Parts: sequence; structure tokens; C-alpha cells
Amino acid sequence: MGSDELNQDTLAEQLLDLAARSGAEAAEVFQSRSLSRPVFFEANRLKQLESAQAEGTALRLWNGGRPGLAVAYGPVDPQALVDRAVALSQLNEPEIIELAESNKQHYPDLGESVPVEQLVEWGRQAIALVRDANPDLLCTAEWECEAETTRLINSRGLDCGYTDTTLSCYLSAEWVRGDDFLSISDGQTQRGSLDPETLANQILQRLDWAMDNALPPVGKVPILFTSKAADMLWGTVQAALNGKQVIEGASPWSDRLNQPVTSELLTLSQHPTEGPFSCPFDDEGTPTRPITFIDGGILQLFYTDRTTGRALGSGTTGNGFRAGLGSYPTPGLFNILIQQGTRSLPELIATLEDGLIVDQMLGGGAGISGEFSINVDLGYRVKNGQVTGRVKDTMVSGNVYTALKQLIELGSDADWNGSCYTPSLIVGGLSVTGRA
Repeated sequence: MGSDELNQDTLAEQLLDLAARSGAEAAEVFQSRSLSRPVFFEANRLKQLESAQAEGTALRLWNGGRPGLAVAYGPVDPQALVDRAVALSQLNEPEIIELAESNKQHYPDLGESVPVEQLVEWGRQAIALVRDANPDLLCTAEWECEAETTRLINSRGLDCGYTDTTLSCYLSAEWVRGDDFLSISDGQTQRGSLDPETLANQILQRLDWAMDNALPPVGKVPILFTSKAADMLWGTVQAALNGKQVIEGASPWSDRLNQPVTSELLTLSQHPTEGPFSCPFDDEGTPTRPITFIDGGILQLFYTDRTTGRALGSGTTGNGFRAGLGSYPTPGLFNILIQQGTRSLPELIATLEDGLIVDQMLGGGAGISGEFSINVDLGYRVKNGQVTGRVKDTMVSGNVYTALKQLIELGSDADWNGSCYTPSLIVGGLSVTGRA
């Protein structure tokens, strides 16, 4: 083993020692290392193979109670990183030092690596299945295996780490019919194996629904959000559950603990070890745990990091995460699960006499206010329980909080959308506008 490699293995300990010698009364080192091997397809053909490796180190210290954060990527000069953190600390106001106590635990590695050859084969299978149904389609795809290693160590004796390996894929099919352009996309995130047949069938089902064009409904009609479109609603819910938003008075649920905030059909919880992602501890070193935030429509708890939990008087829920290495921990959610209903997507559609399916949207989410107005990128008209065709030039608007109080039904087709496991759902209270 070379000296540079050895120095990198002991870098965290070196940084803590140098921080203490510089006069810092406390310090922590957060290290992240990732290796990804994406496979790209373009115009139905394999385009390129890549291998991307990234490594970063963040040092946070307190000098005279003043925090300083410095970040380096790749090889690190330990003394230079400490000097930068100390210099930055002089620009900040003193604060209470929030560090996890002594705990040495390295968790088992989760997930399995898949060879590039298998990723290529899966990609070819998915594209072949789609084009067998319609040779005129142009497919773009990306299949990837990524392993990420995290280690957190601090001056109070904390030392914990884990490695997480996930597989993901994305497939887009484009179809041009004269001046009518159609783009349908979907994806998967899993552990161990991806399913090209299921992915292709999801694309083909939506292609079948879009064969004909249909006039959009107008006014307030039931809206069915597919599992990948429903994430827009959960983004607003996650913002409302954020303890920091509660402190700032921005959350409409700030004074609603133990009260109904949504339909009784909704139960929303966090599970650290479920699905394709794992997170045994947050970015502050606090062990994560299963938490139910909304139970049968009743608000149970807000999520917090150490600083926010102290301000609320509730303590941390183990939800202190960094947006990036150069960011301080702030409240964040992961592995959110929406409790499913009992009907499949086709069965949900069959319940609609006159409604709209929203599958892909243009524009951002609703934000903490809940108000939104989105253009429907891919949506379908439903009449008498049957999909009659694709709608164009259609907009859906309303308020997320109102919609979730008028939640009609949740499906049984939950799937991972990032780190949110959500089914399709039907809501009321939203307005549809469109033109012929």
C-alpha cells in the first residue's frame, strides 16, 4: 500500500488531531466516496459506457464556539483544510455545538454490484420489447450501478460508516406522427436486479393509451395521479412536516399536532431499511428509526435535526442531512412510504366516470404554500371507466392540502420514485383547464 493511500485511510483521524492542535474545541469529518458505472443508449443503440468515481471530505469545527466548514474533493492536504475551516469560523457567530456522542459502529454493506455486461443486456432487452410493439419508436436509456460509502467521525468518539449499492434505470420512447410529438418515460430503482420487461410494459401501456387524442375535461373532476406523478404532492407534505418550517412559522401544520391534516385514508411513514436505499444514521451521526408522521390523516410528529429539535423541544428525530458536502446539516426526509390501498391502477381507472390521469408534468412542485398550476406533459382522458385518449394543451391547478383532504382512493401499485414509495391515487378539489 502506497503512502498516499495510507494517508487517505487515516485522513479523518489526522484532521481531528490537527483541528484540536489548532485550538478547535470540537470537530467532525464527513467523508463520501462513490463509484458509478452508467450505460447509455441513444436512438435505440448502445452509445457509451462510463465509469465515474468521486471522493469528498468535509471538515466542520468549532473555534471559540464559531463554526467553520471546509470541503475538499479527491486528495486532501490535511493542514490546508484545517486552516481554511479555522479561517471561515472567524466569519460566523458562536453557536451551541451539536455533535453525536461516542458510538463506534460500521454497518453491514447493503446491495450487490452488477457487471456492466448485465446492464447492457437489460438495456437491450427493454428497447427490443418496446420496438417490437412499435418499430417507429426512438428509445433513449440509461442503466446504472452505483456504490456509495459514507463515514462520519467526530472528536467525541463517534465513528460510523456504511456502503450502499443501488441499481437504477431510465427509459424514454419518442414517437413523431406528423406534427404530433409524443415522449413517454419511466424508470426503476432497485437492489440486486432490474426488470426490463416490467419497464417496457409500463411504456407500452402508456403508448396504447396515447394512440388517440381526446378533449380534456373542464372544471373540477377527479384527478388520478400515477405513482410517478404523485411525488409532486408528497413534496409539499414533506415541506409541511419539516421542523425548520415550523420554527419559521411557514408550515400550515405548525399548530396541528395530533389533529387531522389530511383524509383519514393517508398514512405516511419513514423506514430506514426499506427499499433500494438504506440510511442507518443521518449526517449528524444520529441513528435513524422508523417513524410514522401521519397516521390515518392525524399529524403525529415533525422531523428534525439536532439544532431544530432543540429549538422545538422535541429533540432530533435522526433527520439531519446535508444537501451537499459544503452544506450544514438541515432537516430532511428519506425512504418515505405511503400506505397503499387495495385496487390496482386499472381498477382505479375503472372507478372514474369522468376524470383525468396525470402521468408526466411540466414545471416544478407546489412548495410549502401548496398552490400549484402545472402543464400536463402526458395525461389521459377517462370516461365511463375507460381511457379514451391522450389530452394536450391541458393544465391542472389547485392546492395540495385541499386535494389531500379530498383524497378519494389510494392504489395498490406503489413504486419507488426516488426515495419515496408511493402508489397512484385519486383526489378531488383540483381544476382542469384546456383547449380543443
